[in-house]
Amino acid sequence: MSEFGFQRRLRIISPSDYQRVFAKPIKSGSKAFTVLATPNDLSQPRLGLAIAKKHIRRAVDRNRIKRQIRESFRLYKATLPAVDVVVLAKHLTNNKTNTELAKVLKEHWQNLVRECANYS
Repeated sequence: MSEFGFQRRLRIISPSDYQRVFAKPIKSGSKAFTVLATPNDLSQPRLGLAIAKKHIRRAVDRNRIKRQIRESFRLYKATLPAVDVVVLAKHLTNNKTNTELAKVLKEHWQNLVRECANYS
C-alpha cells in the first residue's frame, strides 16, 4: 500500500489506548469537532474516531464525516508528531460541507502541532 494509505498501524483500536487519550489530553475544539491527543511511544501518529449516533443520527452522515476525517489525517499525518489523536464530532458537524470540514480539520492539525511543541 502507498505511504498515503490508512493502514491498521495508524489506527487507535484498543479501548486502553482510547482511555489513555481521554485521561490526559491535549485539546483542540471548535463548533464542529473536539480533537484530543496524547503523545505515544511510536514513530507515527495514530487516529481514533468517536462519532456518536446521539449527535449525528443517520449512518450515511456519520460515514461521510469519518471519511473526511480519515482523508484529512492521511494528508496531514506527515506534519503531525508521534501522538494518538481522537476526533469527536459535535452536532453541528452534520451541517458543514466537505470543504468546510477539511478547513476546520486543517486548523485542528495545526493547533495540535503547536500544542504538542509546548506540551510537557
